[in-house]
Amino acid sequence: MSQPMRWSVSSGLPELLCPAGSRERLEAAVHFGADAVYLAGKEFGMRSGSPNFGPDELASAVEYAHCAGVRVYLACNNLMNNADCEKLPGFLRMAQNAGVDAVIVTDFAVLDFIREYAPGMEIHISTQAGVTNWAAAKMLYNLGAKRIVLARELPLEEIAGIRARVPKDLELETFVHGSMCMSFSGRCLLSEYFTGRNANRGDCAQPCRWSYAVMEETRPGCYFPVEETEKGTYLMNSRDLCMVRHIPELVRAGVTSLKIEGRAKSAYYAAVTANAYRHAIDSFAKMPNAPLPAWIPEELNKISHREYSTGFYYGWTPGEVYENGGYVRGWEEIAVCTGMHGNEAVLSQRNRFFRGDTVSVLEPGAEPYDLTLSEIYDESGCPLETANHAEMTVLAPVDRPVAEHAILRKQIRPDG
Repeated sequence: MSQPMRWSVSSGLPELLCPAGSRERLEAAVHFGADAVYLAGKEFGMRSGSPNFGPDELASAVEYAHCAGVRVYLACNNLMNNADCEKLPGFLRMAQNAGVDAVIVTDFAVLDFIREYAPGMEIHISTQAGVTNWAAAKMLYNLGAKRIVLARELPLEEIAGIRARVPKDLELETFVHGSMCMSFSGRCLLSEYFTGRNANRGDCAQPCRWSYAVMEETRPGCYFPVEETEKGTYLMNSRDLCMVRHIPELVRAGVTSLKIEGRAKSAYYAAVTANAYRHAIDSFAKMPNAPLPAWIPEELNKISHREYSTGFYYGWTPGEVYENGGYVRGWEEIAVCTGMHGNEAVLSQRNRFFRGDTVSVLEPGAEPYDLTLSEIYDESGCPLETANHAEMTVLAPVDRPVAEHAILRKQIRPDG
């Protein structure tokens, strides 16, 4: 099996770690700049809503990633029960045979099983283990951990304090982008209580995003609002995390790996976030003291998201609760370029678009640019007014080559 080019701590730059809930999302992350991806098998992976990877799919995905110099980390971060412990040895041997580079662990039983049944894989301690201090990090290092995914509740000054007190070869990973959980280190019981879906085993129904009211027990059916705002009461509904403007501070705090949340999100999300953070890291590498180019954070407004915040990195501030159960969604992916045919871009449709649309083109490794689709044709060369069939092939004459894997997207009109 091909071996990956190892991202190196000695470079002084953080690793970019991206989500890959499916093969399509993995390929998007790889094309747009990930140093490593994290994914899960069909069991034990905390995201049952993602397609995830069976044994053959996992081996193929690792081979693909390694050929591109990208490492693969396997999430095995459920809280295990007795039946799980019977299955774990075979699962871990399968992962090691597939070439997985590291396993992300919450339950200490999994750590112990890796050392016995799959010693060739690194051990990364999940954020759900709730590591908030140097002593816990050092203890886990002594048990064999190569990396700690720190608790999301830690401010930068605490992270720097941990970095100063742990072995230099212990890697520190933190989340820098995506959804945040209202519960400490993601250990939440609300979903199971309300719906029977266990969040700690990958099946969260996200009740923290629901709007709540109070009912007095002697007045059944009479609901009283808890007056947070006139829009409703979302006491547990956190904003999304976005640290793209703060790469220098993360590096100075000693963070080894920057992790983007979102294994259950789309390939478009994987591509856009990977591209933005790749450019942010590279911009820092070239000019550490220069302002971040404005187009980079603007890219992160072109994916579905809740209003952004910096989470706990600078301490908790009032107003971090998001007053809406839904997402901000101002752009949509319309097509992916599969190549060029003469002066025509060959596009695979993702959402409806029209002749004459002006779209934004996101190419791997490049700043996005605008393109007007003055004419569009079907595979037979017949003119089209609209591309409205899922994954249909569309030909679009262009005045500059469009790179393979490029994503075309457009703003969503208010009237739909």
